[in-house]
Amino acid sequence: MKTTIYSLFVAGALIIFSACTSSETQEGGTESSNVTTDNTPLGQASVVDSESDPNILQVAIGSPDHTTLVAAVQAAHIEHILVNAGPLTVFAPTNAAFDKLPEGTVETLLKPENVGDLTKILTRHAAPGSYNIEALKKEVRKGRNKLYMATDDYFEITVEGDDVYVNGAKVLASIQTSNGIVNVVDEVLLPKE
Repeated sequence: MKTTIYSLFVAGALIIFSACTSSETQEGGTESSNVTTDNTPLGQASVVDSESDPNILQVAIGSPDHTTLVAAVQAAHIEHILVNAGPLTVFAPTNAAFDKLPEGTVETLLKPENVGDLTKILTRHAAPGSYNIEALKKEVRKGRNKLYMATDDYFEITVEGDDVYVNGAKVLASIQTSNGIVNVVDEVLLPKE
């Protein structure tokens, strides 16, 4: 009896749910869904929350110096990664850093047929954990001058005076977010040849 009642409750909830997400159009009488049917759902990246501290994606979107990075993240359809709980450290190249790449590189990478290469390059800019400038300096003081990246690469951390470099890119600033750290860098992190 309990199983039957539970089954009826679940079925009723599903009917109510589907009734709430569908509606008839005025012309033609066909149903349309209010649920996005995009093949690359944004998941948590589509949540609008003005109450919480900004996450990594929101910080990048709000920065006029990171419009190229945001366009690349959107072209690679990886927004959802930058809003996960973390902690995650993202090394965020500025627009000027992307401008240093050979002419036409960014435009080529943003094409849909190059999404795999673009995703790999962007993923190379992320490290698990929280590493602001001071934490990176601390790692070097402890004798750990390699940072594990999300692509299974290890990038060298160097400290010169007050300046910190990761894979040769200077860390210009660290920004605390709700799910990790954004380190602004002056170079796109590419593998050293």
